[in-house]
Amino acid sequence: MPRARDVMLQSPAASASSRATQSERRARTREALMVSAANHITRYGYAEMVVDRVASDAGYTRGALYHLFATKEELVLAVVEWVREAWRDEAGHLLAAETDPVGTLIAVAKAYATYSRHDPARVLTRLRAEFAGTDHPVEKVINEVRWNFREIVARHITAGRADGTIPPGPPAEVTALAYMAAIDGVVNHLVDEARFDALFAERAARGVLDLPSTSDTGNA
Repeated sequence: MPRARDVMLQSPAASASSRATQSERRARTREALMVSAANHITRYGYAEMVVDRVASDAGYTRGALYHLFATKEELVLAVVEWVREAWRDEAGHLLAAETDPVGTLIAVAKAYATYSRHDPARVLTRLRAEFAGTDHPVEKVINEVRWNFREIVARHITAGRADGTIPPGPPAEVTALAYMAAIDGVVNHLVDEARFDALFAERAARGVLDLPSTSDTGNA
C-alpha cells in the first residue's frame, strides 16, 4: 500500500492513471474468474463446482476470488448476469425492433443458435435443470431472465397477429414459450452439428409461429 506522502506527491493525472490501471486489472481478474466458473458450471454443475479449482484454472488464488466474490453463490449469480449481458450484446438487442415482428423473431432464433455455440451460453441451461423447483436465488434469477424473454417474444407475436403477418393461434404467452422451447431444443440437440443450428432454429420458429417455410418464401 502506498504511503500517504507518496499519494499526495502524485499529480492528478498520475493518480487517475493509477486508479484506471487498478480498475482494469480488477475487471480482467473478474472476467477471467467468471469465464472459469462458467466452464466449471457447464461441465460439473453448481453442486460439484469447486471454488479453488475455478480460481486455479483462471490463474488466480482462492483469496483473489473471495476478494471479488464473497461466496460461491455470489460468483454464480455474477456469471448468470454476465451471460445475460453477453446475450443482450450479441442477439438480445434484435428484440428492440418494433416494426417487423416476423423478421425480428426469425432473426432472434438464428442469433440464439449462433450465440449458443459458445460454452458460457450453456450455463443457464445447466443451472436451470439443476435448480428447477428449489426456490434457490440462482433459480429465481434464471426464471426472471426467461420470463422477461417470454414477455418480449409474446409482445412481438401479438404485434404480428395484429398486423396480419403472424396467423392467429394459442395465447401469445403460450406461443412464446413454445417458440423458446423449440429453438432451445434444436440448438441443444445440434451441439455437434452447429453448421445446421441456425437453419433448423429458423425452421422451428416458423413452425411454432405457423409461418411459411423458407422454401415457400423463396429463401435458401
